[in-house]
Amino acid sequence: MIRHEWAGSDLKQRLRCRFWGPQIDPRLAQYLTNFLFGYGPNKLPSCDFNRFAELYVYNKKCGWLHVTGTSEERMMVAYNSLGMDFNDTIELPYQLLREYCESIASTYIKVLKSASSSRAKTWINKGFRGRASHVQALGEAIAASVEGDADVTLNACTSNQLNKWLQMNTLLRQMTEAVFVNLYGINKKTGDESPGPVARAEPCLMPLPIGLDSMPDYPAFIDLSHIVWLNSHIPQKHQDKWRFLFSSHIHGESFSTMTGRIQDQGASLLIIEDNSGYIFGGYAPASWSLGPNFVGTEESFLFTLAPKMRVYPATTYNNHYQYINHHTKTLPNGLLMGGQFHFGAIWVNGDPFGEGSSAESCSTYKGYKRLSKEPNFRIKSLEVWGVGDKPMSLKESFQQQHPTNLLLELSRRFPSHPNPNPVLIPSQLVTMKSSKSILDPHQPDRAFLEICGKYPSKNIGYYDLHSF
Repeated sequence: MIRHEWAGSDLKQRLRCRFWGPQIDPRLAQYLTNFLFGYGPNKLPSCDFNRFAELYVYNKKCGWLHVTGTSEERMMVAYNSLGMDFNDTIELPYQLLREYCESIASTYIKVLKSASSSRAKTWINKGFRGRASHVQALGEAIAASVEGDADVTLNACTSNQLNKWLQMNTLLRQMTEAVFVNLYGINKKTGDESPGPVARAEPCLMPLPIGLDSMPDYPAFIDLSHIVWLNSHIPQKHQDKWRFLFSSHIHGESFSTMTGRIQDQGASLLIIEDNSGYIFGGYAPASWSLGPNFVGTEESFLFTLAPKMRVYPATTYNNHYQYINHHTKTLPNGLLMGGQFHFGAIWVNGDPFGEGSSAESCSTYKGYKRLSKEPNFRIKSLEVWGVGDKPMSLKESFQQQHPTNLLLELSRRFPSHPNPNPVLIPSQLVTMKSSKSILDPHQPDRAFLEICGKYPSKNIGYYDLHSF
């Protein structure tokens, strides 16, 4: 039975102005009332509770119940919300689809801004905003993915395209679920009479920023929408946190400083703004390390954030994902992602720092188009973020291991010697920095190593854990 306060002809006004008004994009409010009350000549003065509940069920996986709408039900919701009847033969105008995605993105960012979570507040307090132009670009990027090539102009999309898109677009699904949880006040506590729902929308789309606390005037040049877009494309294991590593505004325009701060930090995001306002960069899945060779894996991708949001995944045609070098005479000094030397998808010059280039074509990444406005550009802003946890160094890894596990690791690193009483030459010996061996009080562990032929006699020294 529908409650009295939700019955009657003023329900639409209650939903749009009192309950949903503070957090919902006006376009999405209109789309949802289209679904709830109908459209055109079939518009109704009220809706029953079942219809109201269906809107939520079709758009949200309900926790432990695992209730979710099928792709066909979600298509029906999309068509009806946009004022159209659904069947397999009717194409959906692309402009309507784009506006629907923009309304979801806009509402999601509104939810983030009103969220009580420290994650969103930390970003916002450091100057990261949800500007309308970037929110619109986020919605456009989501809608554009309905076609294989996001830059192909579409007039309409078929039901088959829409069905596949709804199943594959993880970002849209996560944003939609978060929006409907908040619009329906599912997280609200009993007895809370506040007019709006409790905003808790970003379990994984919004990472926790690490390293910004000591910087009261952080020169943010990317947007909340950019963070959501990028974080949705990196591997899930790295989505929980972003670690601030380098900013050209804070640490200066120094290639040496940059290389010193980003090496051995694990996976990272390189983000560049050129003097024309184009924002672009790349995801580096491997630690940056000075040297003559390319590193990285096919998880690498390039991206643009402004004026459009696009992602270019790896093709696996070659492995030219990451290169960085400095103070060499025979190889280029700088940072490269994709392509060849002197024709890189992203090239950041080492000396002088502040200059870069982006090639017209690059076989390393699928669908690639030049990232900067001009082939050669000046860097206005450059920053690097480590994503996920920083990998432990070998020294840290050994220090954190239990002695028993450490012994097993040592046995793997030193193969059994054919001579049960080997004579080790000085180059094979390592010494501990402490005054005695950790194995001295552990006779069973020592016996284990002696059986394996790994434990040296007392008169020849001890293992140095810090040298492995």
